[in-house]
Amino acid sequence: TPFRPAFASASVALNLRIRGGSAQRPSTGPSLACAMSTDNKKARTGKRIGTHDGTFHCDEALACFLLKQTSTFKDSTVTRTRDPAVLDSMDVVVDVGATYEPEKHRYDHHQRGFEHTFDDAHKTKLSSAGLVYKHFGLEIIRGRLPSGDEGAAKLLYTKMYDNLIEELDGVDNGVINYPADVQPKYKVSTTLPQRVGGLNPYWNEECSHEQMQERFEKAMEMAGGVFTSMLDYYIKAWMPARSVVVEALEGRHKVDESGQIMVLNSGCPWKEHLFDLEKELKVEKPILYALFTDQSGNWRIQCVPSKPDGFENRKSMPEAWRGVRDEALSELTGLPGCIFVHASGFIGGHATYEGVLAMARKSVAA
Repeated sequence: TPFRPAFASASVALNLRIRGGSAQRPSTGPSLACAMSTDNKKARTGKRIGTHDGTFHCDEALACFLLKQTSTFKDSTVTRTRDPAVLDSMDVVVDVGATYEPEKHRYDHHQRGFEHTFDDAHKTKLSSAGLVYKHFGLEIIRGRLPSGDEGAAKLLYTKMYDNLIEELDGVDNGVINYPADVQPKYKVSTTLPQRVGGLNPYWNEECSHEQMQERFEKAMEMAGGVFTSMLDYYIKAWMPARSVVVEALEGRHKVDESGQIMVLNSGCPWKEHLFDLEKELKVEKPILYALFTDQSGNWRIQCVPSKPDGFENRKSMPEAWRGVRDEALSELTGLPGCIFVHASGFIGGHATYEGVLAMARKSVAA
């Protein structure tokens, strides 16, 4: 498949995007208007998923993928149409139909008065992806967990919404994630919704029924691949790191009397766990520095950021150390064996545990 830039369908999206699920989109000829099925070469068996035809977006592509990960709809076919009679015959309908009735498996978000969110703690209005995830996400996560840990399943259920699904909900509903009067410093052109949108045909490109359906299947695969990859990372790597951070927090006073330095017994994704666990364990003083070994066996000191995804630190390493390396840094700190301190002061290295701990203690006291 030739490279298709994310902005390729900008004109299509601008002119054809339907925000009201029951609205009639302008006719583009039979190639985009008729019902299409992902399994139209086989006799229809099992249940059927319905969504709109024409230009597709990331939310319904992921919604269809998620439904096919459930026990109820795993063998379903997908039909793309705006014909009300055809949609009425579907077992589940997403992103079209102008109704949200979960008891009937109708999951649209375009109708007037729709203001549903994931829960009371979230303010972003749901798209079809968010609606399907809200009702089926926990089942999908339970199915991929190697153990029946319900606490882990519920934690991941919220985690996946916060780190993937809410973004798709916001984009599809036109909710920006920064103040409207703030001018972005650079353009972002490679988000998942942009990549999925880039699979649509160009505004001046012919596309047959079969080709359009193949493109939607690729969109489902792309969106679903990101979802599955992220969930597997959280299950296999992120969740196991939680116990490492718990152990580090419990031993912080043995490391230093300040209680603001923790030692991780392994390099791992610790930042988000730390912020959650500080609240959960009622840590009296915030952790300022995390110490751990790198792949070469040397020791690292890393500053704790002010927030999990931020670049500002709770307390950076001393200004005089920043951007200095090796012998020059050792002389400056009075600690033989120093390796480096980053120019921004957020991370540094030392050959030994004793040395990196001394760097951390000096930084706390600075």
